[in-house]
Amino acid sequence: MSVEQYQGTFIQQQFADRIGGANYGKDTNIYKFEKIKRAKAAAKAAFPDIELIDLGVGEPDEKADDGIIAKLAEEAAKSENRGYADNGIPEFKAAAAKYLKEVFSVDGIDPATEIVHSIGSKPALAMMPSAFINPGDVAIMTVPGYPVLGTHTKYLGGEVYNIKLTKENNFLPDLSAIPADIAKRAKLLYLNYPNNPTGAAASPEFFAEVVEWAKKNEVVVVHDAPYAALTYDGAKPLSFLSVPGAKDIGVELHSLSKSYNMTGWRIGFVAGNPLIVKAFSDIKDNNDSGQFIAIQKAAAYGLANPSITEAIAQKYSRRHDLLVAALNEIGFKAEKPKGSFFLYVEAPKGIKGGQRFETGEDFSQFLIREKLISSVPWDDAGHFVRFSVTFLAAGEEEERRVIGEIKRRLTDVEFEF
Repeated sequence: MSVEQYQGTFIQQQFADRIGGANYGKDTNIYKFEKIKRAKAAAKAAFPDIELIDLGVGEPDEKADDGIIAKLAEEAAKSENRGYADNGIPEFKAAAAKYLKEVFSVDGIDPATEIVHSIGSKPALAMMPSAFINPGDVAIMTVPGYPVLGTHTKYLGGEVYNIKLTKENNFLPDLSAIPADIAKRAKLLYLNYPNNPTGAAASPEFFAEVVEWAKKNEVVVVHDAPYAALTYDGAKPLSFLSVPGAKDIGVELHSLSKSYNMTGWRIGFVAGNPLIVKAFSDIKDNNDSGQFIAIQKAAAYGLANPSITEAIAQKYSRRHDLLVAALNEIGFKAEKPKGSFFLYVEAPKGIKGGQRFETGEDFSQFLIREKLISSVPWDDAGHFVRFSVTFLAAGEEEERRVIGEIKRRLTDVEFEF
């Protein structure tokens, strides 16, 4: 039977209100990533002989380092690694603590009580509200951004207060603009730097402001830092936990997905305040049985070799330089980010003498349908599109060819900004 046939049965009446209740599955609105997926499929079908250039995908284009893969194979073959990992192995926790010290200059992290592994950052964000949110409590989220913590806050009967990231404020949230009644009811403040999708970086001064605000308002800070080690042009990787007082009020989530080309491996860690780490660990213990021990040991090898990430960052930096230069020659006002593999640019208003773009989504759909270039639109705070430099290209010559092809396709029209 099809989904539609089952919609007429008692099953349809049993869904929880949090996902739509009796109307679950009947919503005709299409999620923007589904729109992108459909548009890509349509473009490929319409132009099967033309290369589709994917600047929308938010994951690395290469496999993990050979040393990490070899370590996985070695450890996977050991009988003692076959069992449940539960809340993680000491070897991985120790490697994470050493990594924080060596790469981010974070001192004083106790691997036994202030670090716990997670099966990637996404499950950690999904589980964190369960430790804090009661009905009516508030989680403060930044938009545009990654909504998972907010989604689960709502699942638990909480509310989400969105604070916009604007170009005028360097894509940092204006904490002073948060209403007093919201701050009073808030349990969680979610931050993400370097930021997805804007690529913006935080500063020690901003993080110090966050610590002061959180202490004043008694709000727990969750800093999502999967791109923290991917920095460019001499910018030093910055951890929220390196700021005095940060560990008193929050935790930081790290992931090996982006910084070590390990998206499918699903491994990361939560570090910081020991009481928050303990509470999260208890929630996690009731959600999963831990990541495969061999993966944790391979990840520990990676964390002990941060030069792997440095090489990845050099590649992304080079690609950013190429893409920024090409877009600016066309008329965009692109600025190379200080971190992440995302480039966030304002959408043009239209084509001279032709089509108008009222939103970032309008422009994104034009790119995929007319130019076979995939991107991700963001219209939460202005009209922007996000390009990712994780496009498929083996080596520098191929990178230059791809960027040259992007430029060629976008110069047969004249954009208005």
